[in-house]
Amino acid sequence: MAFQFQLPDIGEGVVEGEIVSWKVKVGDKVKLDQPLVEIMTDKATVEIPSPRAGTVSKINFKEGETCPVGQVLVEIDDGGATASAPPPAPSGNGHGHKPAPASVAAAAAATPAATATSRGSIEVVDVSQSRERVLATPATRRLARQMGVEIGRVTPTGKHGRVTTEDVKRHQSLGTTQQLPKGQPIAIAKGGDEERIPLRGIRRKIAEQMSRSVHTAAHFTYVEEVDMTELVAVRERAKSRASERGVKLNYLPFIIKACVSGLKKWPQLNASLDETTQEIVQKRYYHIGIAAQGPHCLAVSVVREADKRSIFDLSKEIDRLGEAVRTGTATRDELTGSTFTISSLGKLGGVLATPIINFPEVAIVGVHKIEERPAVRNGQIVARHLMNLSISVDHRIADGWDGAMFLQDVKSLLEDPTTMFMEMV
Repeated sequence: MAFQFQLPDIGEGVVEGEIVSWKVKVGDKVKLDQPLVEIMTDKATVEIPSPRAGTVSKINFKEGETCPVGQVLVEIDDGGATASAPPPAPSGNGHGHKPAPASVAAAAAATPAATATSRGSIEVVDVSQSRERVLATPATRRLARQMGVEIGRVTPTGKHGRVTTEDVKRHQSLGTTQQLPKGQPIAIAKGGDEERIPLRGIRRKIAEQMSRSVHTAAHFTYVEEVDMTELVAVRERAKSRASERGVKLNYLPFIIKACVSGLKKWPQLNASLDETTQEIVQKRYYHIGIAAQGPHCLAVSVVREADKRSIFDLSKEIDRLGEAVRTGTATRDELTGSTFTISSLGKLGGVLATPIINFPEVAIVGVHKIEERPAVRNGQIVARHLMNLSISVDHRIADGWDGAMFLQDVKSLLEDPTTMFMEMV
């Protein structure tokens, strides 16, 4: 008989997951802990292993569909009696909450006015009642509150009458409280030899996040040239000692330290806007996001408490997180919670970029390539190691002066590493 495996509670506040890809198909024999499916939540993509050995008898959600926590994801014939067990408790940081078992979810679905309100459970409402009671995830409701949108007036386009985040954004962009028509999607006509790739998983989440950022934060960008010659020499001298400690030393740890120092002086750049309370939240902790290209897409890993780490410690942590991103083993905690982001393409950094803010942060710094170029020093043309830094700032929260002065402080620390070391904790 079939064992009914429900989608487990993947992490705090997660109520559903999108099916990115199935690793098995109906009829496949699976072993205990064999990878079953890749699931994307609003924070990270995780691979879920099989809880039983047996034969896959039924798959209840297709790739691209969304499965609520607690719903039966897949059925596995393990030769025993039919069973439907509650999903296992999450491992790792212990922040998870016990989701509703399938029997509770089924009962709620059969009761039109029932609503499960605990975290990790399924929200079910009667969409035939007042539009004030709508079917939407907590994340969508939170977005509506942040945008000042009355969710009961939003026209739903999701499955079973669900209001989606895109519905909320579209409602606000049209600036009306009346019943809104569905947005008209753009169709791309076939024009020759093409390949069509479904926009799903992390790629779709990035698209949604970037779209939200550019349509919410009021971006402006400021650029400064930095003379890295002295820091290049410092790094060259420190490479052998770093190697003795198993550290591959690059410039990013120094840039992080300079940025943290600047953020302490300009705290409005290490902040977020709480739109529900209309408060600017200045953060006294420094979790620095590192935006870099992973094997499939852009990823932002988070170096926590960067102000309390040494240069060597920062190097080790950056390498550890980078490896986790490359191998797809990065956890939700390692990909969320940054307060300020640095975007770097290393040697491919180019001359200039206008990075998009990692919303809801206030600013992001773009790091560009270091190259030897001619510069005028004391009336003489000399070769110097020069680099451009760009910063994009949310003009709602910080002024041009703030962004420019912050980058000037970062520039002064990088150009004279001695002063940077004096400011380090």
